[in-house]
Amino acid sequence: MKDISEVLKDRVLILDGAMGTMLQRHKFSEADFRGERFKDWPVPLQGNNDLLSLTQPKVIKDIHSYYFEVGADIVETNTFSGTTIAMADYQMEDLVYELNFESARIAKEAADIFTEKEPEKPRFVAGSIGPTNRTASMSPDVNDPGYRAVTFDELKKAYALQVNALLDGGVDVLLVETVFDTLNAKAALFAIEEIKEERECNIPIMISGTITDASGRTLSGQTAEAFLISVSHIPLLSVGFNCALGASQLTPHLEVLAQKTSFAVSAHPNAGLPNPFGAYDETPEQMASQIKEYLEKGLVNIVGGCCGTTPEHIKAIAEIASKYKPRQVRTIKSI
Repeated sequence: MKDISEVLKDRVLILDGAMGTMLQRHKFSEADFRGERFKDWPVPLQGNNDLLSLTQPKVIKDIHSYYFEVGADIVETNTFSGTTIAMADYQMEDLVYELNFESARIAKEAADIFTEKEPEKPRFVAGSIGPTNRTASMSPDVNDPGYRAVTFDELKKAYALQVNALLDGGVDVLLVETVFDTLNAKAALFAIEEIKEERECNIPIMISGTITDASGRTLSGQTAEAFLISVSHIPLLSVGFNCALGASQLTPHLEVLAQKTSFAVSAHPNAGLPNPFGAYDETPEQMASQIKEYLEKGLVNIVGGCCGTTPEHIKAIAEIASKYKPRQVRTIKSI
């Protein structure tokens, strides 16, 4: 099978859409989240989507398959909250390895089925590594700005456990995503680099930040260029942005990355901005027409969807992307 970095040279790769949006369609109850194994768990589990890899594995595999069927080259594992830090909310820290391993295994099973059917279009699995629910750069207490709810070393340790499990489960690439605090991301990258050295492996790394509002900055205050500079010391497969904004709002920030980096550029925006009820109204056709601008301008090498996107969105994006060449990755002498 071709290496993902080789395939990137040939065409724009399609990333999957939202896992959470698809799971919401099932309207799972507390009992569905618990299953038989966790029926007596002492705290509520509804909303712990990562847990569904253990209690509803067929549904998770089906969702991956839906995305592959409509043209996705890469699916993300169901592990966005798969760290001991995030799982502490559910008292499930001891399950973190199993959650990540099983999520990776399920996604890889789906990928292998499609790669076998279409060897000319290999399918890949990206281990999803989320930002956790804590921030290393800022205090959660306005009255104590020096306080930190988590340390760099705690984050690094938590990410190391997740990364090892994802690698054991068979992922092809690691995706550090929805980065709102680059110090958190640096802890993840530090952990990955140590593990690569320990395991003598060279797993590709994608990183994707999130611009949180109209200011054009991440939550920890960085512009697109500052974010790029602060992660470019690591050899990356791609750098990009996801979440928070719709496709059209993301364009100027992708233009900065495309001009300034020698890495591939990725984008997986939301289906527009949320409405007053927190839902996303942008249709597949509307979203694809906006992403067409990325392709016409030669801004991206990898494109997909985040919140509110479905297989229908990804199908529309894949059809548009198939008509364009990927962004030409060129050597940048200085940032």
